[in-house]
Amino acid sequence: MPLKVLSVLDAAKIRYYHFKAIIVAGMGIFADAYDLFCIPPITRLLGHVYYKSRDHHILRGVEATMLAVALLGTVIGQLVFGRLGDRIGRRRVYGLSLMLMITGSIGCGLSVGTTQGRVLASLGFFRFLLGIGIGGDYPLSATIMAEFANKRLRGGFIAAVFSMQGFGILASSIVTMVMCTIFGQKDLKTSDADLAWRLILMLGAVPTALTYYWRMMMPETARYTALVELNVLKAARDMEPVLDVSLSQIAEDHLIPPSPPSYRLFSKQFFLLHGRDLLACSISWFLLDIVFYINNLCQPHIYKMYLHKMYLHNEKAGEALTAFQAAEALTAFQAAEALTAFQAAFEVARLQAIVVVGSTIPGYFAAVYLIDRVGRVRIQAVGFLFMAIAYFFIGNIHWKHHGGLFMFVYCLTFFFSNCGPNTTTFIVPAELFPARFRSTCHGIAGAVGKVGAMIGAVGFLMATHNDDEFGSDMTLSMRVMLNILGGICVVGMVVTMLFTRETMGRSLEENENANESKDES
Repeated sequence: MPLKVLSVLDAAKIRYYHFKAIIVAGMGIFADAYDLFCIPPITRLLGHVYYKSRDHHILRGVEATMLAVALLGTVIGQLVFGRLGDRIGRRRVYGLSLMLMITGSIGCGLSVGTTQGRVLASLGFFRFLLGIGIGGDYPLSATIMAEFANKRLRGGFIAAVFSMQGFGILASSIVTMVMCTIFGQKDLKTSDADLAWRLILMLGAVPTALTYYWRMMMPETARYTALVELNVLKAARDMEPVLDVSLSQIAEDHLIPPSPPSYRLFSKQFFLLHGRDLLACSISWFLLDIVFYINNLCQPHIYKMYLHKMYLHNEKAGEALTAFQAAEALTAFQAAEALTAFQAAFEVARLQAIVVVGSTIPGYFAAVYLIDRVGRVRIQAVGFLFMAIAYFFIGNIHWKHHGGLFMFVYCLTFFFSNCGPNTTTFIVPAELFPARFRSTCHGIAGAVGKVGAMIGAVGFLMATHNDDEFGSDMTLSMRVMLNILGGICVVGMVVTMLFTRETMGRSLEENENANESKDES
């Protein structure tokens, strides 16, 4: 028989604490996205400050390192904090991950040194520290929201938490554009560009700091207290004000603590019962993050190619566009050519904002609406399928005279990623595993995903290091890259359909016991 407090949680109607939990947990994801995705436009400012001898173009190796150290920190953070979340409690380590994020954000902005190398080394160190905090936030946010939610709308609640990623990317773009506008009104000075990138990074600490108090005021989840600490009475007392019910309604009549399974993490029994689920979650997240991070890094390069095509088309067939559109295309293309550091950073941030508003955030909203109606497996498989179709389409069509269609299909890759595997890979690991392993397993799956992100980010930057000039169409390496992404998505769809278990509509305890019941039979 399930514990009363857990049964009431599973059947609870939508209450204030659900929305509070979404905001409190979601602001961590918001800050994560802000800190990770503000780097593409910032590299334009770093290039102006520290790479004057290279026409203000930052070395691809340095750019790749800035991304890789943050992602490496994220891998470590997910593993360490995921395990700590199961060992000493979700709430106890929740604040520590935020403190690391705040310290890392401020430290990035205060990177010091007397030479270019020392400043960038200092920045790399604090990006690594920031990454650890970001990594720690992933398993904790997902697990806490899953354990607070009711079973009917649990997927939508977790998806709503993760949707804050889109708003974090949008916020980083807006802040970057505002800073570029403010500083770009004056004659360009190295000191202005140096101050601008520091401020952009440090402002990432603001939403994190605002969230800290509310995270510390959250009670421990009832599932952790009852099923891991085996203190059922305390779990009921903690949930009494949250659920707004009397203690008698959720306290057990006979206080007998549940007996946890005897097997240990990574034991033979663990792998027999949960190995397939852990492998499916990890591989899906790994494949998704290769694609997702390459796609985000592609934006400045694809945008430059698209604008170049528009500009050349304007010269050859001016009647195809209005005078305003032609002038706008020329202006944007010149900005993309980095006439000034602020113009270049502004254009990268503007494209990022357009894509987020037009496809990324709508994709998250669609996932919130569909996840508990259609199911995790179907959304993930269909998302991978349509991403593959879009990548194959983009990579095998010559876009010289089809700019509008190109941008539409390109934006679809973001929509189906977020209304698909980018959201579901965050949700499913928080629903499949026993409470005493839940945060750990989510951290492992996420860490494997971020290894894929490192491979994708560094691989893309190195593979396209000679593609600074796209001309009026894509380079061969870009086309090959897009077709590879399509192939990866096909593999992701197959893995999802063959190995991923559906978790919709069942309690967390039903999901975790499903394999045990099969094993006993």
